[in-house]
Amino acid sequence: MRNLLVALCLVTSAFAQKFEGLVKTPPMGFNTWNTFASNIDEFMIKETADAMIKNGMRDAGYVYIVLDDTWSAMERDKDGNLQAHPVKFPSGMKALGDYLHARGFKFGIYGCAGKKTCAGYPGSWGHEFQDAKKFAEWGVDYLKYDWCQSGDANAKDAYTRMRDAIYAAGRPIVFSICEWGNSKPWEWAKDVGHLWRTTGDITDCYDCTQRWERGWKVILDLQHSLVQPADGQNNGIGAFAGPDHWNDPDMLEAGNEGLSFAESRAHFSLWCILAAPLMAGNDVRKMTPEINALLIDREALAVNQDSLGKQGWRFRAEKGREIWVRELAGGEWAVALLNSGDEAADLEIDFGHGWWFIGGECTVRDIWDKQDVGTTAKVFKKHLASHDVAFLRLKPLKK
Repeated sequence: MRNLLVALCLVTSAFAQKFEGLVKTPPMGFNTWNTFASNIDEFMIKETADAMIKNGMRDAGYVYIVLDDTWSAMERDKDGNLQAHPVKFPSGMKALGDYLHARGFKFGIYGCAGKKTCAGYPGSWGHEFQDAKKFAEWGVDYLKYDWCQSGDANAKDAYTRMRDAIYAAGRPIVFSICEWGNSKPWEWAKDVGHLWRTTGDITDCYDCTQRWERGWKVILDLQHSLVQPADGQNNGIGAFAGPDHWNDPDMLEAGNEGLSFAESRAHFSLWCILAAPLMAGNDVRKMTPEINALLIDREALAVNQDSLGKQGWRFRAEKGREIWVRELAGGEWAVALLNSGDEAADLEIDFGHGWWFIGGECTVRDIWDKQDVGTTAKVFKKHLASHDVAFLRLKPLKK
């Protein structure tokens, strides 16, 4: 018995090592839920993939296309296996995965730790190993795993069970833990999944609350309350984030009708500062050229995908103004100056006041204006629309 246990531990360890390095930077892709909810089918998914090739999203790094809830049939098959919804996905999941893989994408799918999904479809409770094997057979590369109908189950135990099932299935799969931050997953999930939700669901508004959903600014404020910086250091949940393990404040709403362009730009910029996964939640087949350019901006994405992997935090907050900062590789910094007021305003940053952690004079690059704007030796000033942002990159001057 002891030899068997040792062997099982060695196998599990080997699989764990095999699954490391899948998301050294925050994963990027598209998820169906924010715009389409249950109105998904294989034609729409294929159209989305083809659009993401044409509009540059795939080549910019948005490679995960994730089917959220309602992709499956309402019942398992006679052998207890999950099966594709026969009307929405008549060709089946394997064929859809093959279509995406042939076009340079990775295939993502939704599951739930409870007996039912949030929309009432079959959950994986008691079927973890069977379902993980089926996901592997279909060529799944990413699993978003939800937390509805879970009763009084222990989250760590439930997610660890699915992790072990993924290991046993033998296919490297990015494991996205979606239990909304209730059990403080940042404290335990590093060895279980690759990313974990820190809050409840997002919706397409600035600071509203609708049912259990919240606007992106509400979620941003929750991130700050969890980070709790001290002495200029990101020592709260940000300390748990880094290559292969990411705090997830939920998907992007940029480009959806509840946000102005300024709000979409600020939302996207601050998710880059947070080192958040970037899962587009708009209809990428029909977005405006401005939103398209926003989502594939290489300078903004370079901040999000920075190899150091440090999460940013709120450095200063005053009436109508917030400053968020993020340390980057090579001694560089990203800075977001947010107009949190309801009117356009002239805002500024005095880099000479309390910015000791930068470590010397830096050049200042305005990412959205695409221009160098001097150095930190002078005050940065900009006129910003309500809920808009200035997004800056600071680079140390060569001595």
